[in-house]
Amino acid sequence: MKKFILSALVLGLFFAVPSHAASSWPERPVKLLTMTGPGAQIDLLTRAVAESLKNELGQPVLVSNMPGGSHGSVMATEVAHAKPDGYTLGTSATAAFTYSPFVTRTKYSPDDFTYLTLLGLNQSGIICAPDRPWKTLRDAFDWAKKEGKGLTYMFQGSDDRDAMRRIAAKEGVPLSLMPSTGGPSVISAVMGGHADLGHAGAILFDYVQGGKLKCLAATTPQRLTQLPEIPTLKEQGWDESVEMFIALVAPRNLPPNVRKRLDEAVAALAADKNLQAFIVEKLRMAPVKFGAQHAADYINTTADRIKAQTAGHN
Repeated sequence: MKKFILSALVLGLFFAVPSHAASSWPERPVKLLTMTGPGAQIDLLTRAVAESLKNELGQPVLVSNMPGGSHGSVMATEVAHAKPDGYTLGTSATAAFTYSPFVTRTKYSPDDFTYLTLLGLNQSGIICAPDRPWKTLRDAFDWAKKEGKGLTYMFQGSDDRDAMRRIAAKEGVPLSLMPSTGGPSVISAVMGGHADLGHAGAILFDYVQGGKLKCLAATTPQRLTQLPEIPTLKEQGWDESVEMFIALVAPRNLPPNVRKRLDEAVAALAADKNLQAFIVEKLRMAPVKFGAQHAADYINTTADRIKAQTAGHN
């Protein structure tokens, strides 16, 4: 009888150890990958999130920069193929999950991730020089059709390039495309008259508010917080938007206890007033609804739309 009781106690301890270990996640530092190089807007957001997560999880959260690919596909590949134990997370523009898999040959699909939350909306719009006779992008295309002219457009990524291509084709206006090296190069080209139109992020706010540029359309799904009078592309008659949401993701198939702990951490991020102020006031991103369900709903809906728009691309 004593041997039976001793054996039962040993077995109980054997099975109790893994259970305790699982419930104590995380037991070591967490790696947080980001799609940009150091100092970029998404990198700054990632480091602020890492600090808040560190306080909530009680372990260091180490940021690792992994730029490259289509809209962060290099980083997304790393996350998708990481061990699903919660120790590898990533922050990226949502286009890495909803756009890149349908226009390039990525080594992952949108189903390979756990979408923990959206973090912010990186705002962007279509700009032109202040002396152009347009108030909206619709005005610009109507003018081009009336004058029998084409338009030149400087793009930043394949997503805004393709959206403008579809709009121009629908309007029957010739569109000359000019690649850029980022927001500052777009600003310079548009102000210098080298491009009729250009796509820029939050850098446009100071120029527009200072009267040096006009904003003709918000390219995001909602209006810009600092220029609320500017209509979106959809409001101007085109079912288009350029994804600029930033998401926090993990590999799929996380253990339930890890997923629960991360969901709790996301709730803490949403309640962190310092983090929220940094996102809105310092990074000039639009606030978003936090939470896994909202993130998954957005990813799934947007992926379906972009998949339809880009059918036959590959």
